[in-house]
Order: sequence, then C-alpha cells, then structure tokens
Amino acid sequence: MSVFCVVDDKHVPVFRIMWIAVTPHFCGEEDCVREGYYEVRLEQGESVWANAKERNHVLEQIELWQGIDPIGEEEEEEEGEGEAGEW
Repeated sequence: MSVFCVVDDKHVPVFRIMWIAVTPHFCGEEDCVREGYYEVRLEQGESVWANAKERNHVLEQIELWQGIDPIGEEEEEEEGEGEAGEW
C-alpha cells in the first residue's frame, strides 16, 4: 500500500486528508468548473477535486491505511442482510 493516492492528477499523501465530501459540488454558477466533483479537503485549508471513481478510491485507501478491510466489511453486511430476511 502506498502512502499516496492520486486525486485530480496529483499525488496526495493520505495522512493530509481532513475530510471528503459526500455529495458532489453544486453552486449554480454558470462558469463553475467544479460542479459534479467531490471536494477532498486537505490540511491548511487546501482542497483537491475528485470525480466519483477517485473519491471512492481515496476512501478505500484511507480505510486500508487505518487497517480496515473495506471489501470484507461489505461482504459481511450483505451476508447479514440475507440472514435477517430468511425465517
């Protein structure tokens, strides 16, 4: 695993990421070039902008960095849902 992830053609250190937007940017301005992109806020008030694929990759990288297995958790949740519905 790398300590960097690529967002908007930039190698960003995972440990510098403060938060990631859940919804894409929408401000309504006609000349806005960031609509539809997700803000990835870094330390010092800096931001980079990610498309949906990049945002999902960044979230996975952060989970891996923290020792969480994102794939394993999703499989467990899906299995648990099936068991609850079967009586």
